[in-house]
Formats: sequence, structure tokens, C-alpha cells
Amino acid sequence: MAREKITALIEEVKALTVLELSELVHALEDEFGVSAAAPVAVAAAAAPAAEAAAEKTEFDVVLASFGDEKIKVIKAVREITGLGLADAKAVVEAAPKAIKEGVSKDEAEDLKKKLEEAGAKVELK
Repeated sequence: MAREKITALIEEVKALTVLELSELVHALEDEFGVSAAAPVAVAAAAAPAAEAAAEKTEFDVVLASFGDEKIKVIKAVREITGLGLADAKAVVEAAPKAIKEGVSKDEAEDLKKKLEEAGAKVELK
């Protein structure tokens, strides 16, 4: 008997529109003095801690500024990205700008070294 009631209730909820479902949630919160947002907040707070525990494997190489050697930095960006002269110049002048995204730690360190040798300031994120 109780199982049939629950199944029928689930079928009724499935038939509701998103707006109606939202109204139902608010009505249940008011009726029982609870909040559906509280468990979500706890779960959301636990997620960053789990992510911080995992070691970062992908990095973004970000050109923070081109320093005093703009032409050398443009040449380095061309070499790294394979862009043409005008495109590489646009990337350098748009600093801070990501040069490469989602690269390994070793590759990111290598790219950072090349850009810094050319006179740029680089960040790994």
C-alpha cells in the first residue's frame, strides 16, 4: 500500500513542469521548516577540498607581460604556438593572455623558461 502511494507520487512529480516543481519545493520547505539548499552547500564545500588534495596535472601558461623585449617575446610566442607574426604580436600585446592551456607540468616549465629567456613575465596556472 505505502509502496503504491510512493510510486504514484513519483509519477505525479515526473509530470510537473520545472516551474511547478520549484513551487513544490518551496511549499515543502515552508510546510516543514527545512531548506533544500543546505545539503547542496555542504556537498559544494566538500568538493574543493577533494580537488585540492589531487595533484594538478594540467597547467596553463599565461603571459603576464612582455617586459622590455617585446620583439623577442613575439618571436618566442610564434615558435611556441606556430602563429603568424601578426597573430603572435596580437597575443603578446593582449597580455595577460594564455599562451598554451592544459599542458603537462614539464612542458609548462619548458615554455615558461623559453618565454622568460626572451624577457617575458610568465605565470603557470
